[in-house]
Amino acid sequence: MTRAAVLPAVGAPLELTEIDLPEPGPGQVRVRLAAAGVCHSDLSLTNGTMRVPVPAVLGHEGAGTVVSVGPGVEHVAPGDPVVLNWAPSCGSCHACSLGEVWLCANALAGAANVYAHRSSDGTDLHPGLNVAAFAEETVVASACVLPAPAGIPLADAALLGCAALTGYGAVHYSAQVRQGETVAVFGVGGVGLAALQAARIAGASTIVAVDVSPAKEALARQAGATEYVVASDNTAREIRGLTGKQGVDVAVECAGRAVTIRTAWESTRRGGRTTVVGIGSKDQQVTFNALEIFHWGRTLSGCVYGNSDPARDVPILGEHVRAGRLDLSALVTERIALDGIPSAFDNMLAGKGGRALVMF
Repeated sequence: MTRAAVLPAVGAPLELTEIDLPEPGPGQVRVRLAAAGVCHSDLSLTNGTMRVPVPAVLGHEGAGTVVSVGPGVEHVAPGDPVVLNWAPSCGSCHACSLGEVWLCANALAGAANVYAHRSSDGTDLHPGLNVAAFAEETVVASACVLPAPAGIPLADAALLGCAALTGYGAVHYSAQVRQGETVAVFGVGGVGLAALQAARIAGASTIVAVDVSPAKEALARQAGATEYVVASDNTAREIRGLTGKQGVDVAVECAGRAVTIRTAWESTRRGGRTTVVGIGSKDQQVTFNALEIFHWGRTLSGCVYGNSDPARDVPILGEHVRAGRLDLSALVTERIALDGIPSAFDNMLAGKGGRALVMF
């Protein structure tokens, strides 16, 4: 048996309970978790913004140690430190054939599987986003584990599974920030803090952090922000004032709100680029008129998982960490136990802090 946080139904509170995990079958790996990050996507699963089969064990950002492997698994062995990859690419769908593995049509196929059972009554349980990291141990497909970069504590390595990959990828792959460009990052949570560090790594000249909370300024500046703006109706105007009345070259939206997406777009210069990382509700609408689209010549694009290839990019981020360019621990503002996840969700809704990290 292992202890886990189970979402019994959409809209229901998480339940901490004992679950029974099977031994790993062919192509599977059992992992003992060291740490798991609490991501806004987990919150989106609880409230129905994103849908997966339930009951489910949530958690998709984590790292741990291999306990055992099933037949056919050769890239990891018992005792190996690993990072969980919640969106493994199949290698055969149309998106994968184009090299766009972050858009793999089959990446979440594993979430439909029954992977464990509730110990008390045998209820079937699904792995929320493939990896079920809100548990002391998990059993995943071998494609869902990547060797952890050498020399990085597992608690830090957990952040590589989502926040760091997404924030770094949004800046380097989606927005393609170039040396000397100006950047604004909207939302100073775990992903936003990673995006700020990535903008600094890319050599951005001015880096503006935007958030509703004045209390996050010190966090933002530590991550690389050169300017801090408390969100208001005048945000776009303030950002233009900080950039010679032009607007930034690139805006990275990490909040997933219609008003923030619109403001991020308005904050860029003529011909600027806005990358939307945040996951918003389908009920929120962002509107533009036809003339302004022509006149401003701006680009608005979505961004899934930072447009990253985890197998390629986890080692790259590991090198940035070892070189001192990327500070994973700086994304974490709270370390909690499993029973602290609901409070971490409340803090997200209130716009408090960066990443909460479950420590096992």
